[in-house]
Amino acid sequence: MHATPTTRTLAIAAALTLGLTLAGCSTSNSGSDTGSSSSTSAAAHNDQDVMFAQMMLPHHEQAVEMSDMLIAKGSGVDTDVTDLAKQIKAEQSPEITQLTTWLKGWGEPTESEHSGMGHSMSGMMSDSDMDDLDQASANDAAKLYLEQMVQHHKGAVDMAETEVAEGGNTDAVAMAKSIVSSQTEQITQMQDMLASL
Repeated sequence: MHATPTTRTLAIAAALTLGLTLAGCSTSNSGSDTGSSSSTSAAAHNDQDVMFAQMMLPHHEQAVEMSDMLIAKGSGVDTDVTDLAKQIKAEQSPEITQLTTWLKGWGEPTESEHSGMGHSMSGMMSDSDMDDLDQASANDAAKLYLEQMVQHHKGAVDMAETEVAEGGNTDAVAMAKSIVSSQTEQITQMQDMLASL
């Protein structure tokens, strides 16, 4: 009769040990699962996501540069246009940081061989366009900035719509949807401004 409690005690002890071991494994596994799922979610992207980030990055950088040029013209520029330039800069600067962070997290270069391709980078200003804006008088700069930025935004919306349709990374697709929404609205706003200048 003594064997039974001992066997039972051993069985209980073994079960407890096994339970604790499994709990330990489960904890460490879930820990590594969490690590791998966050690295998986960071890595969960496709070629379209990479292309979107690599091309939207210089696109946004140029929009910020154009906005800085206009803001630097000072008080001679229509205040509504200056306010819009500040808004565009405030919206796109954090997205530049985010795009760079994604590319680094994905182990991808921040520059792409597609960057120089005109059709892929629709809406980008040429060097001569940028010179025209830089050298424009305060009076002419507002109209030129709006004309250029309408074209620039249309290019960004095209790229963002492709990302919404074909991207795999949920955060990148969410940014693309936001770009489509905000920049489509700004295109209308800028076209109204141009009509009233």
